[in-house]
Amino acid sequence: MKKVMTIALLVLLTFMMVSCGGKKEAASTAKATENNDIIVIANDAMSEKFSPFFVESVPDQNIVDSTQIMLLYTNRNGSFVYNGIEGETVSYNNTAYTYTGPANLVVTENADGTVFYDYTIRQDLKCADGIALTADDVIFSFYVFSDPTYDGAASIYSLPIKGMEEYRSGMESLFNLLAAAGRDNTDFSKWNEATQNAFWADVDQAGEKFVLDIVQYCIDAGYGTSDQPLGTVMANWGFPAEDSATAADIFKMIVEAYDGDLVTMSSTEMAYTSLQGFMNNYSAYTKGIKTGASADSISGIQKTGDYSVRIILTEVNAPADGLMDIQIAPLHWYGDPTKYDYNANKFGFDKGDLSIVRAKTTTPMGAGPYKYVKYENKTVYLEANPYYYKGEPKTKYIQWKETGETDKVPGVLQGTIDLSDPSVSKAKLEQIATYNSNGQLKGDKLAIDLVDYNGYGYIGINAVNVSVGGDRASEASKNLRKAIATVLCVYRDIAIDSYYGNAASVINYPISNCSWAAPQKSDAGYKVAFSTDINGNPIYTSDMTDDQKYEAALKASLEYFKAAGYTVENGKLTAAPAGAKLSYNLMIGGDGQGDHPSFGIVTEAHNALAKIGFNLQIEDLVDTSKLWDAIEAETHELWCAAWSATLDPDMFQIYHTDGGSSGHYGIKQAELDALVMDGRSSTNQAYRKAVYKEALDYIVDFAVEVPIYQRQEGHLYSAERIDLNSIPADTTTYYSFMNELQNLQLKK
Repeated sequence: MKKVMTIALLVLLTFMMVSCGGKKEAASTAKATENNDIIVIANDAMSEKFSPFFVESVPDQNIVDSTQIMLLYTNRNGSFVYNGIEGETVSYNNTAYTYTGPANLVVTENADGTVFYDYTIRQDLKCADGIALTADDVIFSFYVFSDPTYDGAASIYSLPIKGMEEYRSGMESLFNLLAAAGRDNTDFSKWNEATQNAFWADVDQAGEKFVLDIVQYCIDAGYGTSDQPLGTVMANWGFPAEDSATAADIFKMIVEAYDGDLVTMSSTEMAYTSLQGFMNNYSAYTKGIKTGASADSISGIQKTGDYSVRIILTEVNAPADGLMDIQIAPLHWYGDPTKYDYNANKFGFDKGDLSIVRAKTTTPMGAGPYKYVKYENKTVYLEANPYYYKGEPKTKYIQWKETGETDKVPGVLQGTIDLSDPSVSKAKLEQIATYNSNGQLKGDKLAIDLVDYNGYGYIGINAVNVSVGGDRASEASKNLRKAIATVLCVYRDIAIDSYYGNAASVINYPISNCSWAAPQKSDAGYKVAFSTDINGNPIYTSDMTDDQKYEAALKASLEYFKAAGYTVENGKLTAAPAGAKLSYNLMIGGDGQGDHPSFGIVTEAHNALAKIGFNLQIEDLVDTSKLWDAIEAETHELWCAAWSATLDPDMFQIYHTDGGSSGHYGIKQAELDALVMDGRSSTNQAYRKAVYKEALDYIVDFAVEVPIYQRQEGHLYSAERIDLNSIPADTTTYYSFMNELQNLQLKK
């Protein structure tokens, strides 16, 4: 999973914003001033990380996508366009569409196991300042992402690129070295004592600001008041402290809880903010320090012509084309052309020193459809790029305006914004329909374009903490989890319909239905999740009423409990086997008010299981950081959440033993690991789908993830002001108005 996708996410935290009449008046005035040749688009809170290298959030990514171009883009089906220069035609929904892009890509698998990725870029690519892009800009961009001190969200360096390990070894950032050495370090061979003292002084002052920022967020979100002690408010973040505790005391407590790991501590798993962001001189500690031998270049990144580059992988890696699909960032803007000489192993900056790149984080420049002008009053102002390779955009100006969720529908209706992305729910869609005279979702006032969101909702069960006898993989442990999952599953249809209506559908495998690897009803072996009994027979028949299904599910659940070793008397559980319990905790982020798509499911399951003597204890969280802290500590039992998926269905991050999220479910089985690695070791889509189906069946049988829903997301347009014909037809989760931003325009 790309971090940027998991942050949008960021992580399930929402910034609270309030709109006012003054802003609405200012927006109207701006549109009049620009002769109405301006479109205002709603955006969530931005953090000004508008760099293609250091962008972290979806709102900031919108600015990057407006101002930059990538090597490759996808078509409506989610497949990369490998022949962007000449263009290629692909059918979707019985309509043929032709796609063009900045580059071509030819992938060659060689007999020795290596793989060549040969990129050729167009010769008419120009940045908004009129300067052309060449292969040197591509190579510069790859080297920034590969630098030993790079700490952005991209993970190109993790790919098996020839020479990558040799290039990145023998160097570490000063920040990481100082943090690892600790305050009491006496080895000053790599830095002096003054530098060390200055670093920790900077960390301490930043730590206090870090704590106070979290406190203020809690207060703004209603999780505390300004007259309460800091320790009381911080209890909402999982770090309670005595009334006398200062911000410095609480910061010390947080650092100790993370064993001194400053990087992880300030990541989005712990907070929506970062410690580094409050340091006075963070950039001074990002520079690389040599710790050993290190290569001067990456042998697998080769310039093959003025407009062509070859990347060599030492082995097949199916997700590679997606991970290497970078923005072509201009060397002359983000780097130093005097420090670029490909033949002399100079790549636009000093290795281990990305300060020149970091300096442009808030002021992007690229060859995208729009040119960055400024960020002011929580609005990013863009102007059309006259050199854009697909033609100068039809709308001269675009503004990305920070807009709270509550204003995303009324804002479009009232004219302060022209386009937004409101959270889609049954109630929200009904609201939109009422504003149109035809009572439909597309009418005279508003028009919403709905597509499936590339992600899915689930209920997780940790295999270690919900097991029998401490054996996560035993049949007894699987039966225990299946007993719970069977009852959860039977209430999915009614609960999801109640919350989403037609804006979501129930899924049966733990994978986004947007993915080409997702099993379909027409596929052989497709099965409704947890719909068979202990003997493998169907629990339900087609003529059953809902009440009959609920009764059948509970009966099947009781048999699973028996098989797990539970004692059953008169249809009720009276004792649990060793290592198991009669009560398990389920955490759900319903804001303490049950406001969550799966809340209806877990409530009904709680009531049903109580009838047979089992307590599914629901913990409705006001602060969801408690859930993520429990998952990180691997103390969780059951929980409700959602995954945001990447373009490639690679399962390594979530299900492989060495994946970063493997502790969520705690499967950690060699058999599943082998399937995951087999799936990423081939580029044959049909083969990979078959392997992933086997892996999905394995995960369902392990009973650690109950697939719940695939929701929709949408873009809401003003039907009064936006020319709806300028929006691409047949939009999908992979192809939105952003793919044709240059065509978006107002009605004439």
